Amino acid sequence: MNLLEKTKGLMKSLWKDEAGQGLVEYGLILALVAVGLVVVLGLMKDELVTLFTDINTELAKRPTTGP
Repeated sequence: MNLLEKTKGLMKSLWKDEAGQGLVEYGLILALVAVGLVVVLGLMKDELVTLFTDINTELAKRPTTGP
């Protein structure tokens, strides 16, 4: 059996093997959610910077307590 036939046989067996299919599907879903999150946060960047700047400003105005 030559290398091409061995490779062909291996590819056929891998194609039919469904072990790990669920894990791959969950990985793809996770990747899709991550890409969506990056896109949404990228679009909201200016609003988020303003929000956290306002929070920081308000916290800086508060008196500090402690020794």
